[in-house]
Amino acid sequence: MKDSSAISAYQQSSARGASAVGLIVALYDTILRDFRRALEAFDAGNVETRISELNHALTVIAHLKNVLDHEKGGEAAAHFARFYDVTRRMIVDVNFAKNRSSLLDLIDLYTSLRQAWQEADRQLASGAPAVAAPQPAPPAATPYSSSSPASAPDPQNAPKRSTWSA
Repeated sequence: MKDSSAISAYQQSSARGASAVGLIVALYDTILRDFRRALEAFDAGNVETRISELNHALTVIAHLKNVLDHEKGGEAAAHFARFYDVTRRMIVDVNFAKNRSSLLDLIDLYTSLRQAWQEADRQLASGAPAVAAPQPAPPAATPYSSSSPASAPDPQNAPKRSTWSA
């Protein structure tokens, strides 16, 4: 059994040293872990775990949506808000309609967007010229074309789990 307090302390320490974009990547990592655990639970027929993991992903997504700065982020913030709304509906579909395909689509969507955020973080860390915030592709896979930056979440207000696992 893993020491959840040690894991939590490590994650909090790592978050304090991360850039604003790095914090977004970390939240996307959390969502992806939730989705993967939900997929494992789905395949094992473990309804309680599937619902718990997807509910946690919903909490993190709600946090990401709530910290969007629509004034500074403009069109990009609006795109992210719509993306989060659509993916929340997909999660509800996974839970109620037991739609495994939608869960796989969610994993693909968030993996792609996470990679874009990670690349933006790398470019910023290397001192490369400022990059635009990644734009979420809607589930229909039509890319957005705004270059306005979105606001980063405050890690102190990020959703917490009572127990963490690596």
